[in-house]
Amino acid sequence: MIETRALGKVYLGSGFARRRTPSGGVALPAGASPQWMSAAGAPRVSGPGAMAQTGGRMSPPRGMDIAALVALDLNIKEGEFFGLLGPNGAGKTTTIGILTTRVRATSGDAWVAGCHVSDNDVELRRRIGVVPQRPNPDRGLNVLENLVFHGAYFGLSTSEATRRAMDLLGKFDIADRVASSVDALSGGQQQRLMIARALLHEPQVLFLDEPTVGLDPQARLALWTILRQLHADGRTIVMTTHYMHEADELCDRLAIIDRGQLLACDTPEKLRAQAPGTTVVEIEVEGDAAAAAARCGAVPGVSSATVSGNSVRALSDRGGEAVPALIRAIEGAGARVTNMNLSSPSLETLFVSLTGRRLD
Repeated sequence: MIETRALGKVYLGSGFARRRTPSGGVALPAGASPQWMSAAGAPRVSGPGAMAQTGGRMSPPRGMDIAALVALDLNIKEGEFFGLLGPNGAGKTTTIGILTTRVRATSGDAWVAGCHVSDNDVELRRRIGVVPQRPNPDRGLNVLENLVFHGAYFGLSTSEATRRAMDLLGKFDIADRVASSVDALSGGQQQRLMIARALLHEPQVLFLDEPTVGLDPQARLALWTILRQLHADGRTIVMTTHYMHEADELCDRLAIIDRGQLLACDTPEKLRAQAPGTTVVEIEVEGDAAAAAARCGAVPGVSSATVSGNSVRALSDRGGEAVPALIRAIEGAGARVTNMNLSSPSLETLFVSLTGRRLD
């Protein structure tokens, strides 16, 4: 249904004034290294001679440009609920952008519903529906008019678009708002309207980019119910999210992406099994958390200890048996334990083990 091969995207825009060389290359600033990496660790490509191959076509990345996506290989099956999980800036939205024809890949190839994303983009758009991260209805039209107007793009008659719109609005429990201004809808209702719009032309694949960002818990759960029903109906769904629990609850398989690179891809259950340690010990401390984490990392049975704010997270292979030693280690660092929680490894545990930082 969806396949990507060595998919890459480099965004041009180095942050310095480029100077062209006589040969047409790009002159780097004095002292700049062609292999320079950003302070955040994001990979960048550079150098006048640097070239990227794009399915037999060659395109030259410019000096110090940001590589948002690096050689991504994915294979998503028909009827699958597939998640792209990662922090902001991981490359999730870029991936969705390429697969929905809004962003041109710099390298590699991708096919969606039997169509190549660049060679057959017009037909591809007929086979997909897209729900953006932030609702973007036409605010000059009411709820029904938004859907009917959208249907016209796909050759639907007014009567057929109206019939489909009323069916979807009823299914999503907003049929009573059919004549309302979109500004009169709540955030959750607007997102349901966006899903109805994306489904109006009956696409084969539904793409959702961070669909629950900014929603309150009740609206988020209501949206989960809608997505589960669409999946039960056999719809292929691709969703980006940075919410661990959401990905775990909804998706058949997950791809964990960070800084443009694929770190892991499997079912949530199998990914959790890859997480190190058998117990996660979360410890809130008063004092130097970094020094406390350093000492905790040396405790026997603790595979790693990381710090975030005033909290230390230790991965223990000995369960709660490591707790007394962890407390002594923290006190030895001149800090004091104020709270402690033990839990089983999670997707976040795996993410921390792969990247050394939390998914915030």
